[in-house]
Amino acid sequence: MAKERVLRWPEVHQHVGLCRSHVHNLVKNGRFPKPVKLGARASGWLESEVHAWIEKRVAESRNQEDIS
Repeated sequence: MAKERVLRWPEVHQHVGLCRSHVHNLVKNGRFPKPVKLGARASGWLESEVHAWIEKRVAESRNQEDIS
């Protein structure tokens, strides 16, 4: 099994370019992967889930362009 990388907020922000509060709102609404609790005050996101979210957004964007 391949090792799964956990991304902390600065890396997630670099990948998605959204502010922290917007990402947390997306999580709350089920539109972004939930973070994994790493400790009492630490959490992170699975890299594979963040990349899958980005790929889905790209695919949805491309489909919208095809419709227009």
